[in-house]
Amino acid sequence: MNEFNEYVREGFSVVGDVIIKSMMGGYLVYFNGKLIGDICNNELFLKRTPTSDRLLASSELRYPYNGSKTLMHVFDKFEDTDLIVELLGGMYTELPEKKPKKAK
Repeated sequence: MNEFNEYVREGFSVVGDVIIKSMMGGYLVYFNGKLIGDICNNELFLKRTPTSDRLLASSELRYPYNGSKTLMHVFDKFEDTDLIVELLGGMYTELPEKKPKKAK
């Protein structure tokens, strides 16, 4: 795992369990088991939810990679622990539960 990924994991782990998984040249960021965003080219992109749209209204919205279908918030406020706590808590309640795997 690179230095930026570790920085993201440490910054967000003050709120809960953060796992970063490699996926097709980028990384997926999970918070307490829910996918909350992507890391591409050492930038963190968070999914859009009512909470992230409200708390990150001034952040840039971009597609994390060429061909991405999802416009996401670029997050860079890692020093703001209060924001992180409110942001991740709100996003967690708004994002869907992980779908159970179907039996083969």
